Amino acid sequence: MLSPHEVATLLLLKDAPERIDSDRAELGALRELQLIANEPADSGFRLPHVTPRGDAVLRAFARVR
Repeated sequence: MLSPHEVATLLLLKDAPERIDSDRAELGALRELQLIANEPADSGFRLPHVTPRGDAVLRAFARVR
């Protein structure tokens, strides 16, 4: 089960991955669950992005509201 902070982080990653601090504790948990992965950015930094599995979780949350 995801914590409210992990859900909020996943939502923010979906819309604005460049706004996430790379040292957020929630990122590790989301990576372990394979809801996010890192991809290289043009600047050389690796930005996290939502995986298809993470997107499915977000769609499921949207249906519950």
